[in-house]
Amino acid sequence: MTFGKGHHLHLIDGSAFIFRAYHALPPLTRKSDGLPIGAVAGFCNMLHRYVEGNTGPDAPTHVAVIFDKGSHTFRNEMYDLYKANRDAMPEDLRPQIPLTRSATEAFNIACKEKEGFEADDIIATLAVQARAAGGRCTIISSDKDLMQLVGDGVEMLDAMKNNRIDREGVFAKFGVYPERVVDVQALAGDSVDNVPGAPGIGIKTAALLINEYGDLDGLLERAGEIKQPKRRQTLIDNEEQIRLSRRLVQLDENTPLDFTIDDLEVRDPDPETLLGFLAEMEFRTLTKRIADQMGKEAPVIADAPAAPEAPLVADIPFDAEKYEQVSDADALQRWIDAIYEVGYVAVDTETTGLNEMTAELVGISLATEAGTACYIPLIHKAGASDDLFGSDDLAEGQMKVEDALRMLTPMLEDPTILKIGQNMKYDAKIFAQIGITVAPFDDTMLMSYAQHAGLHNHGMDTLSERYLNHTPIPIKPLLGSGKSAITFDKVPLDKAVQYAAEDADITLRLWQFLKPQLHSAQVTKVYETLERPLVPVLAAMERSGIKVDRDTLSRMSNAFAQKMAGLEDEIYEIAGRKFNVGSPKQLGEILFDEMGIEGGKKGKTGAYATGVDILEDLATEHELPARVLDWRQLSKLKSTYTDALQTHINADTGRVHTSYSIAGASTGRLASTDPNLQNIPIRSEEGRRIREAFIAEEGKTLVALDYSQIELRILAHIADIPALKEAFARGDDIHAMTASEMFDVPMDEMTPDIRRRAKAINFGVIYGISGFGLARNLRIPRSEAQGFIDRYFERFPGIRTYMDDTKAFAKEHGFVQTLFGRKIHTPNITAKGPHAGFAARAAINAPIQGTAADVIRRAMIRMPEAIKDLPATMLLQVHDELLFEVDQGHEEALITAARDVMENANDPVVKLAVKLTVDAGQGANWAEAH
Repeated sequence: MTFGKGHHLHLIDGSAFIFRAYHALPPLTRKSDGLPIGAVAGFCNMLHRYVEGNTGPDAPTHVAVIFDKGSHTFRNEMYDLYKANRDAMPEDLRPQIPLTRSATEAFNIACKEKEGFEADDIIATLAVQARAAGGRCTIISSDKDLMQLVGDGVEMLDAMKNNRIDREGVFAKFGVYPERVVDVQALAGDSVDNVPGAPGIGIKTAALLINEYGDLDGLLERAGEIKQPKRRQTLIDNEEQIRLSRRLVQLDENTPLDFTIDDLEVRDPDPETLLGFLAEMEFRTLTKRIADQMGKEAPVIADAPAAPEAPLVADIPFDAEKYEQVSDADALQRWIDAIYEVGYVAVDTETTGLNEMTAELVGISLATEAGTACYIPLIHKAGASDDLFGSDDLAEGQMKVEDALRMLTPMLEDPTILKIGQNMKYDAKIFAQIGITVAPFDDTMLMSYAQHAGLHNHGMDTLSERYLNHTPIPIKPLLGSGKSAITFDKVPLDKAVQYAAEDADITLRLWQFLKPQLHSAQVTKVYETLERPLVPVLAAMERSGIKVDRDTLSRMSNAFAQKMAGLEDEIYEIAGRKFNVGSPKQLGEILFDEMGIEGGKKGKTGAYATGVDILEDLATEHELPARVLDWRQLSKLKSTYTDALQTHINADTGRVHTSYSIAGASTGRLASTDPNLQNIPIRSEEGRRIREAFIAEEGKTLVALDYSQIELRILAHIADIPALKEAFARGDDIHAMTASEMFDVPMDEMTPDIRRRAKAINFGVIYGISGFGLARNLRIPRSEAQGFIDRYFERFPGIRTYMDDTKAFAKEHGFVQTLFGRKIHTPNITAKGPHAGFAARAAINAPIQGTAADVIRRAMIRMPEAIKDLPATMLLQVHDELLFEVDQGHEEALITAARDVMENANDPVVKLAVKLTVDAGQGANWAEAH
């Protein structure tokens, strides 16, 4: 049939279906071979529902599912940063993408994609063709980029919400009609796709401007007429960028296609093909349902149980209206009685901020079973959140703080009641601020981390969507953003109850889902011995904080500024003129245009790229980029540390209180934030000096204990390298020994430069460094660096064997393991292209770095008991180092006790072939102690 008047084309956004399916179901694998199939299962269910639901007079006559083919399109040629900030595709989704194409074809629905173009371009071209032929087109998607097509017979359908989007719907979204959507998007930009737009102009302002000036060209031509100076200047300065943004968001309605709409005629599926595919995927339930509808015999799926259903906790509907506001002692007592009846409770706190040292407790939520939760508001204010003269009077319907806590404290501290939290360290610190020690507890974030490290993040929203198929109530609409943002105590009680109680409900359901899986995933021991016991240890360290001397930081800041000025003079002399050293654009012009250095590459904006990788490459042969790198390092030290650290000093304690993320890195390494104290560079003299500002209190000393080359020792054990094991046993200088082995230089003739090169290779190999990376580190030509690496593997062949074996294990199992059983998933290990090398290096490094992280975790967990009789406090962990504060006169006792714990932390679980050793130092400040 030739498409025309009376015909109806449906275009399904395939990517939207896939990602919705992926996030809607828990991870499923095919029983026979472990292939991930959760997204395929959801996709097939959605296609089946689509086919079943589109009958009758408005049914489509033509239909296609349109997919993206690859990530590189003509827009990347225009602008190399287009979509550059998109997260990498989840590794367990990657192998499912081709299967969604096969699923579409199995349902006998046309499946279309085109290299170099996005699915949206194909949809745009077909929609315009359908309109021109006099037919109708429905685009099944909620993608805002497609809204520019709506009108004259083209509409959109958000299938998830069953919401049709016409011209008025587009106006409600953008403030303009479809023909001007591109102009608004060009101004507002798009952070998701990394479309730059005009800085500081959002959708509302963009719509206002376009409606006033008619269109984008008119606006840009008359930008000088705009009264607001900042807005006027933004449009004038960024005209080229705005026009580029318009080209990026404008869909290509003339995409060259190798098919026509006539080829997309609706066709019934072939029973044998469809049922065969579903059976191959081992979707027993769906196979039987469709077979019954078709009147066919369902194929036998050998030894494959039905795809696991979401657990009961995910099937119980969420109903925010049912959550209870606890306003008096009688109601609270009923909850406490219910908690004692079951023996556990999910607990969550609401506070006035994210800094546990300064935040005030606003309310507490509890849940005892899925769907049954409450919120106990304590200090919500009576004034409306948008009331300019809002009262500080408390809202009605709240217990007195002291009354509620008096009733709750015995239960929160009761050893017979299990408290369940999501990121329990935060809530434990909030309670600790008011004298309550929460114990015992379980933490759903850490349960997920123990099972799924490397697969996804472990925040509550992610876990809820993934495992409970539920999107939590968002916080942003309640608090607002920017200058008008409010704190939670200003949120009206009815909304606060629904938001806060839901958090406890979700946490309880996640616990019911994740707890039983610890055993089947064989990570119970990891959770019980490495994750959960670390929480109170870190909470105590964070609350202790470390004293920082503001005057020292201020002096350093001035010294760095002077040194930067000196470097600038050197840079100007080499360049032959003055320029803004902090401007990448000006630097590029100096290097590649004026100095004629080869290797310059211009981006879409016309400026040369001068990122750190490029400068490190150039620094192996040229002086100017080397000096600029030195200047940039000083600039970063000044802004990130000597300036910013001063703002982190707590007004009450005079100390800096960092926060450790247990589940941040997949290998088990801790991450430090607000401020990050783990990234202070110690290779440069300036970086080391920053540690001088971290000081001991009067009458106390700082003591640092640092594992000596722990990762090299673990490598020697795991890869079974006799030469390394023997050198460690003898107490040799391991870098000098490596240099001697590699470069045939006797130990007594070793020079510092040769040892430095060997050290860079030793550590580089652990981190999977390439010839490129080593060349940058040593500032030598790549060929020479690669020669060093090749020689290293010749001298220590066991390392190459370890690397090959580890990669093979990762490819077969999808994860690697530390010596203590921690699983680190490697979803990208089968990737092709540029990601392949990175994934392989990460898989090789993970068992080494992860084992070292496990060792120091074990030491930290044992430390409080070991030093409890000493006047000492553990303050910081920086990867392989622990920092303590101790009363003067007790330094040696602390060093003896702490060193014993650290050097034997692997026992009795793992017997290492190489002894761990710990270096100790002490002083009035951190630099002296190191």
